[in-house]
Amino acid sequence: MTTALMLIDFQNDYFPGGKWELEEIYAAANNAVMLLTAFREKGFLIVHVRHEFSNGDAPFFQPDSDGAKTHCLLAPKINEPVVLKHQVNSFQETNLKEILDAAQIDKLVICGAMSHMCIDGTTRAARDFGYNCVVAHDACATRDLEFDGVNVAARQVHAAYMEALGFAYAKVVSSQSILLDSGQSA
Repeated sequence: MTTALMLIDFQNDYFPGGKWELEEIYAAANNAVMLLTAFREKGFLIVHVRHEFSNGDAPFFQPDSDGAKTHCLLAPKINEPVVLKHQVNSFQETNLKEILDAAQIDKLVICGAMSHMCIDGTTRAARDFGYNCVVAHDACATRDLEFDGVNVAARQVHAAYMEALGFAYAKVVSSQSILLDSGQSA
């Protein structure tokens, strides 16, 4: 199998001081850095995905803002493709599938933010396209949610989404497990 690492929405607005801070974002980013370093050393394809809303009325990731920029911990290198998206699903209205298919990728290691939105939406779409998916659960982050008067802690949101993805869409494991499994081939 030919594997790629996909880093989704590690953007400034999700970090402390940003407009939409996520719980444990630095822990997730540090695990993603570990994966990124290993995948670069092996020469694997690395795809960075960055979200910008299509208008300036968005609560975060406003077009051309500092908050929409990739955080410096996970900045792409010049030879690493960056996919700009405007939707939850990283494949929707982007060239992501073309990039992956051109490199004959059949396995994706996915990490980033938010667990309950872009990680979930992209992983499900990737599986529907036939990619073998692995989600690095400790390299993903989310935030507290509220629905119909019920508050749900970020840790529970994350756990519920990882369980759902692991049931039918992906192998959900730690970053360390990915690194130990077949020399980063996941």
